[in-house]
Amino acid sequence: MSTVVRGLREALVLFLIAAVVIAVAVGIWVAVGGGNFVHRLGVAFMLVGAVIGMTGDLTLSRIGMLPARSAFGLAPEREDGDGGRVLTGVGIFLFVSVPLIVVGALLIT
Repeated sequence: MSTVVRGLREALVLFLIAAVVIAVAVGIWVAVGGGNFVHRLGVAFMLVGAVIGMTGDLTLSRIGMLPARSAFGLAPEREDGDGGRVLTGVGIFLFVSVPLIVVGALLIT
């Protein structure tokens, strides 16, 4: 049960960090270019949610290193020591990316 709580806490922290960074970036965007803050905030939430969903577990960066590792005769990377992370790529997608996309869609409508 403690792993579930740690995973949900990690997802909440990631979501809140993403929301704050998005709000600051959109605030700067609106201050410089003008426009509707809420609409741009919704678009940014959806865009960041999609990017995190695609790259949340570092799969794309590992795929990019496969030719270099194979050229030196090294085995493919494995996630051994993940630095205390509880969420996997699926967890990041479900508990961080999907809520960001849903919040973005609700802000646009």
